[in-house]
Amino acid sequence: MSDPNPFEGRPMPPAAATLGHRFVSFDREAMTMSLGFEAREAFVNPMGVVQGGFLTAMIDDTMGPLVMALTGRVGATIDLTVQFLRGVHPGPVTTTARVTRMGRSVVFLEGELADSEGRMSVRATSSFFLRG
Repeated sequence: MSDPNPFEGRPMPPAAATLGHRFVSFDREAMTMSLGFEAREAFVNPMGVVQGGFLTAMIDDTMGPLVMALTGRVGATIDLTVQFLRGVHPGPVTTTARVTRMGRSVVFLEGELADSEGRMSVRATSSFFLRG
C-alpha cells in the first residue's frame, strides 16, 4: 500500500531538482520510499555511462527524505557504501530505500537504483544521524 507523498506542496531542494527528482511511492508501515530521477546526458562520464557520484546522490537523496518522512526530523548521512553493479545510461531511473533498523539517534538503511529497463544497477547501505 502506498501512503500519500509526504512532501506534497513543499519546495524541492535545488539538488533534487538538478537530479530530476519525482515522487513514486511511500509506505510508512514497510518503511520504504521510491523516487524517480532523470539520469541526464550531462551526467555521463568518458565511458558513456552516468558518473557514479550522480547515481550515489540519487540513492542518498532517497534515503534522507525517507527518514524525514518517517521521523519528522532532519539529519545527515554518517556513512554511505555503494556497489556499482552495471553501467547506467541516460534516462529515467528509480531508487528505492528501506529502513533496516531505526534507533533513537541513528537510522540504518539500504537502497538500490534500477535503470530504465528495471535492472538493479547500484546497491547501497547507509547510516543516518538524526538531529534534535
